[in-house]
Amino acid sequence: MPEAYVDLRNVSLVYGEGDQQTLAIDRLDLQVAKGEFVAVVGPSGCGKSTLMKLVTGLLEPDAGSVFVDGKLVDGPVKHVGMAFQNSTLMPWRTTLDNVMLPFEIVAPHKHQLRAKKADYEDRARRMLKEVGLGDFAHKFPWELSGGMQQRANVCRALVHEPKLLMFDEPFGALDAFTREELWSMTQRLWMEHRFSAILVTHDLREAVFLADRVIVLSSRPGRVVLDRRIDIERPRSVAGMYDAVFGDIVQEIRSKIVEVRE
Repeated sequence: MPEAYVDLRNVSLVYGEGDQQTLAIDRLDLQVAKGEFVAVVGPSGCGKSTLMKLVTGLLEPDAGSVFVDGKLVDGPVKHVGMAFQNSTLMPWRTTLDNVMLPFEIVAPHKHQLRAKKADYEDRARRMLKEVGLGDFAHKFPWELSGGMQQRANVCRALVHEPKLLMFDEPFGALDAFTREELWSMTQRLWMEHRFSAILVTHDLREAVFLADRVIVLSSRPGRVVLDRRIDIERPRSVAGMYDAVFGDIVQEIRSKIVEVRE
């Protein structure tokens, strides 16, 4: 495997204390290469969200180690983009101002914003144009559809060019057609920018469409029970999801999840 950008080594994490302890993650080993797109799926409560917090440094493991870009994670990780199920756009800021937010809070951009504001604004406008929101830069979130808000959300996660992007069910609240449009958009952005990505999702079609590898976690405590490489040529199309090869992979992953739930 190429050099790992994210590397979890024998990681375990326990929630609670005393008799109320719950082992959430147990001896988890997981690597994500530079520029690789990995999806994580599994039964509810298997530790998917816990995994996100461990990688970003919001939680510290009780055993094992987490490395990002070769450095031990011992606190919140910088230069990570995050896209959540809810767009989390600030309603009092325009779309452009929302996308500009990372330049205000992420080093070194926040120290350069005054001098480079025109350059940063141009970068944000180009990103919005890239996802079809070029004409909506001065609209407020409440003037955008749900799909448009999520497009802006992904732009905000990417505009400062993070090396790692974390997706936490980013399209789960959208209708089926809008989800498929945003899958294609996300694939295109990943192919152009080649950031490392971890996607947590319950949608197996989404996982297979976007990922180079799909990781299946067991029921609590979460362990890797399947590491499935997705050898489907890119770019992948929505129509291709109805091919037998695509369907067979989805069914294989689904069967594994059913197995570990029982």
